[in-house]
Amino acid sequence: MSALKKTALTVIAAALLPALTAAPATAAVDFSKADKTDNRNKQDNSVPNPPSAMSTVGGALLGKPGTQVSLAAGAPVLPKNLTGRSWIVADAESGDVLAAHNAHWQLPPASTMKMLFADTVLPRLSKDEEYTVKPADLAGVGEGSSLVGVKENQTYSVHDLWLGVFLRSGNDAVHVLSEMNGGVSQTVADMQDHADELQALDTHVVTPDGYDEPGQVSSAYDLTLIARSGLQKKDFREYCSTVRAKFPGEQKPGKKREAFEIQNTNRLLTGDLGVEPYAGIAGVKNGNTTHAGSTFTGVAERDGRVLLVTVMNPSSKESQAVYKETASLLDWGFSAAGKVEPVGELVPPRSARTDPSGGSEQQDGAANGNGDGDGAAGKERPGPANASTASQSGSSGVGVALSITGGVLVLLAGAVFLVNRRWPLPDLVRRLPLR
Repeated sequence: MSALKKTALTVIAAALLPALTAAPATAAVDFSKADKTDNRNKQDNSVPNPPSAMSTVGGALLGKPGTQVSLAAGAPVLPKNLTGRSWIVADAESGDVLAAHNAHWQLPPASTMKMLFADTVLPRLSKDEEYTVKPADLAGVGEGSSLVGVKENQTYSVHDLWLGVFLRSGNDAVHVLSEMNGGVSQTVADMQDHADELQALDTHVVTPDGYDEPGQVSSAYDLTLIARSGLQKKDFREYCSTVRAKFPGEQKPGKKREAFEIQNTNRLLTGDLGVEPYAGIAGVKNGNTTHAGSTFTGVAERDGRVLLVTVMNPSSKESQAVYKETASLLDWGFSAAGKVEPVGELVPPRSARTDPSGGSEQQDGAANGNGDGDGAAGKERPGPANASTASQSGSSGVGVALSITGGVLVLLAGAVFLVNRRWPLPDLVRRLPLR
């Protein structure tokens, strides 16, 4: 695509943005009683269909139901038997959406909501700060929640708690960190403000941990935006790529406090339960609840190209389908890159300013993930209508790479890269192998 054409498209997109962001409200869906036997080409009538009109943030095609892809000569066809209700494949650097399926369908997100929680709260708390857990801090943890093992009247560092959030998806750790942030209600409001700043307008936050609650929804598009924002932050990248770590056990009188090992629940990172580790995987977050089914957002690198894939609620009865379909879409994306016309883009935050010359700047607050930019003020956002839920050599010369060897993120050189030459993202900081 020529520079002139890109410039024209950018101007048109900017002119249309207010209309695109005022997206129609859509209804969240409860799949808990659905017969999960359909695939991408064959829908079971008992399974709710996506709305006929969805948000067009990122491009008009992304608001259409069904699969959106534009294959050029030599491009591979999409994988067969994809069953995710909603999925997206995007270039994390350029922001190009390579393919999508019901990208803006508002669905229960399960624990992928913790990506928004972390992107919002991580910059606000010093990782060295320590906190003694009060009984009230754990009172709101939902029944049947995933837990890391936080105990009342025990002291933990913020670093410990974030390990619990990212590795074990611990709702107990989320609630304690929320209390440190001013309480659950304040944290939910902060998360909603940050979602609006990111233009993740399909997202409606009810709980900070993704626990099933009526009205709590997001979309494959939004989860990908959120993951992309989180991955700008060094701590976020390190936590979501950590395979295993030690977590403090209970301090008993007169005895030395012991620690126990926790392992990441991201099967593409660890390899487990019939899932092979994905070469190049570097995070991000999985989730699973009764009403959301399985959800997953992953980031991976291959030959200098970094892709993001989100899959929500696959209907396949195959074990660990969400990881296997994600791996298939990542494989397709790496093979298809440069051979498909983008069907949309991952938009920048509202407070990111565009330089007409092709460069970019950011207002304070947009890059640090605090959600304090003023770009969201006065903007209307869609919400769920009658929601019923219980809930991978450089790319374009940038030389950014993420790599996994034996399931561990390793150190590679990198450089600053730009998103659509408008919104700058910092280096993807490399990490030494875990010991």
